[in-house]
Amino acid sequence: MSNDVADAADAPDSVAWSSGEPSSSAWVAVFSLAMGVFGLLTAEYLPASLLTPMAADLGVSEALAGQAVTVTAVVALFAGLLVPRLTRSIDRRLVLLSFTGLMILSNALVALSSSMGLLLVMRVLLGIALGGFWSMAAAVAMRLVPPQRVPRALSIIFSGIAVGTVVSVPLGSYLGGLLGWRSAFWAATAVGGLTFAFQWFTLPRMAPRKAAVPESVVGLLRRPGVAVGMLGCVLAHTGQYSLFTYIRPTLESLGQMSADGLALILLGFGVANFVGTLLAGWLMERSLKVTLVIMPALVGAAALGMLLLPVGVGGLSVLVALWGLAFGGVPVAWSSWVARAMPDQAESAGGMVVAAVQSSIAAGAALGGLVFGFGGIVAVLTVAAAVMLIASLLIAFRVRVSSATLSAGPAFHI
Repeated sequence: MSNDVADAADAPDSVAWSSGEPSSSAWVAVFSLAMGVFGLLTAEYLPASLLTPMAADLGVSEALAGQAVTVTAVVALFAGLLVPRLTRSIDRRLVLLSFTGLMILSNALVALSSSMGLLLVMRVLLGIALGGFWSMAAAVAMRLVPPQRVPRALSIIFSGIAVGTVVSVPLGSYLGGLLGWRSAFWAATAVGGLTFAFQWFTLPRMAPRKAAVPESVVGLLRRPGVAVGMLGCVLAHTGQYSLFTYIRPTLESLGQMSADGLALILLGFGVANFVGTLLAGWLMERSLKVTLVIMPALVGAAALGMLLLPVGVGGLSVLVALWGLAFGGVPVAWSSWVARAMPDQAESAGGMVVAAVQSSIAAGAALGGLVFGFGGIVAVLTVAAAVMLIASLLIAFRVRVSSATLSAGPAFHI
């Protein structure tokens, strides 16, 4: 445990970050949070690879079994908005450990569920943990490392997204086929237990500071530059998920490849996404604005390349990897932007980003489905590329990025 971080957490309100910030970085604690992200994402997406055996065992349709993912996402949206208000007077270490505990409980009870109704209720617990954690990620990073190291800390924390996305589906499929679908959730429970132990010994005490009353979403959006920034965030994620939702039919249509070839390209996407997450931390330490602009532009360029260039399977693989690399930095960059734009309301603003991203996932999937019905893969690639490039232009010309380091001053409270 870092005494520097604990001391900074206990500093009185009159001590600004410039004098009360951690004198050294609590990187082990940061890695424990990345491990938590991995566990949360793995648990969230496990049902996607286990729909058939889950549905058969519980006596429901695959469509109903798929709602295990939907319920978690919807609850995460609202949890991201409500958790910062409900927990503002509690030590952040205890809150984070509680989220990990909810994840463990959810996975264990899902593994024991005898009905779809009970399973869905248990997935609500995971949604609370997921949304609550995302809302706090940037604010907690600001408590664990000095301001100039926050972008790097966020890139490490969010690298758990890429790893969880890559691992969850093949892990679920493998364990489900070998030992039954419940074994995958028991494995996720074990991962949660290891995460809890790691966090227990590494996370410092982060006592809440006095005062700052959480501001409403409407109040935050009224701040100068925030509304247009959130519009850029929504567009970037909507374009991404309108394309990502149809990644398999896109690759099957353009590449005419086997199932094994498709799996390798998707693996390449996941690995590139992980690298992009870490690369974003390096880029943000140099220019957050450039990072915000270039990442969606590269995704849009990759989509246009798949549409317009006469590439074979090799070229398609490169473009998909570029897409994964570029999007890896988008969630990290927007969390960093929130921390700079609203440092005195880092958790409430983080909750607003959670809601925006979850809404964008739904909107992107709906938009992709609409244009796919009208014009197939060509329409999906065209619209997704247009949305991403519009997002990039909006960010370049309208979104304001503070040039200050991630320092909150006396008003920063979580």
